[in-house]
Amino acid sequence: MSIPANQSLRQAGTCAPQEHQLHRRLFLGGLLTGGAATLGLPGVSIAGEVPAAGALKQQQKRVLFIWLAGGSSQFEMWDPKPGRETGGPFRAISTAVSGYQVCELMPKLATRMKKLAVVRSLNTKISEHFQAADLISTGWPKEAALEHPEIGVVLSKELALQDSPLPDYVSLFTTTEGRRRPSPGFLSRRHAPLLLEGSLQPSNIELPPELTAEEHASRESLRSLLSQQFGQQRAGNDLIQGYNEAYARVRGLMRSDELFNLENEPSKQRERYGRTPFGQHCLLARRLLEAGVPVVKVARGFWDSHHDNFESHRELVPDFDNVLSTLLDDLDERGLLQSTLVVVLSEFGRTPKINQDVGRDHYADAWSCAFAGCGIRGGTVHGKTNEDGTAVSEGEANAADVAATIFQAVGIDPLKHYQVGQRPVPLAKEDAQPINAVLS
Repeated sequence: MSIPANQSLRQAGTCAPQEHQLHRRLFLGGLLTGGAATLGLPGVSIAGEVPAAGALKQQQKRVLFIWLAGGSSQFEMWDPKPGRETGGPFRAISTAVSGYQVCELMPKLATRMKKLAVVRSLNTKISEHFQAADLISTGWPKEAALEHPEIGVVLSKELALQDSPLPDYVSLFTTTEGRRRPSPGFLSRRHAPLLLEGSLQPSNIELPPELTAEEHASRESLRSLLSQQFGQQRAGNDLIQGYNEAYARVRGLMRSDELFNLENEPSKQRERYGRTPFGQHCLLARRLLEAGVPVVKVARGFWDSHHDNFESHRELVPDFDNVLSTLLDDLDERGLLQSTLVVVLSEFGRTPKINQDVGRDHYADAWSCAFAGCGIRGGTVHGKTNEDGTAVSEGEANAADVAATIFQAVGIDPLKHYQVGQRPVPLAKEDAQPINAVLS
């Protein structure tokens, strides 16, 4: 039996999701609703669940998604067309990769192109924010009877260490465009990410002022004892184990609250990333990845440049250029880049045609994304668009191909499947083709 998609997560026609505050009870509820953490929802089982990813998890691979919400312009970033009617006012500059140029707004990344792989030939067809974000985020077209989990959710399930006290997936958002809250889809809420929207620190994880640490530890000892006795009477009850794991994860989150405190970072490091929200969010992402959180997503909003595209990108792209360059260097210096896949995505690109408001509209027929780190062949540029950037001329790839590339890069078989009722559902669509040119 298929499990209906949660339609409330998709509110077509608006780019502004309702504010959401993480409450302790809601967080506990999200963890506990799934019952036994390894079982998912009733009717959903995981094919080959036993130590299927054991060796993989021991390698501590990580994934960082950088989501440019609203749709960044490929012309003002990865695929400039200077001198063409569609090109706009910016120059193209040479990069560390011979023959490849980027927009002049990205001078730092231009020197680091040996660390990056760029795909300039995406054709994902859908150019409405929420539908496009769903497609890119999951790698699947929308289905009425089944809501697919986001790629990050699947990765967190596959890569997370079961006994880790840290969240499997942390999602940082300060944006209004597109789908903003990663959905576990047909997987249980046990795999939903920890959302940080209003603050960089999880709320409601501190002890009440009237409760001392000793009292809290005593209460936990009592709870653990009662749970143990209860479990002995009901041997083999997975639900009890699920509750115990949920409590352990909440305690782990409470103990790791200092991890989310950027005041612990040297001032020089904070300045290096830049004091913009995006810079500080990416610095926190590095802290989380280094501590062992397997999946982190950072969103940078306001790329939806229907008006004054060039002025908005003149502000946005240099910040992106500095932050991503710093992040790649920082990960590399700490020995983390080879085990961390970095993925830069939007829901689509921008139109070749410049509209009457000096803006670019939504365009999904020919746009770009980028990868770096784990499993990626740096210095690679895959695919081309025609001289005006209106269509893909070589190496076309779609959303399913991007999903398959991500799974392949971290060593997960894209054809591995989850069993949803009677239906086997592969991680990536059956016809998806990993973009082998960018894979190491």
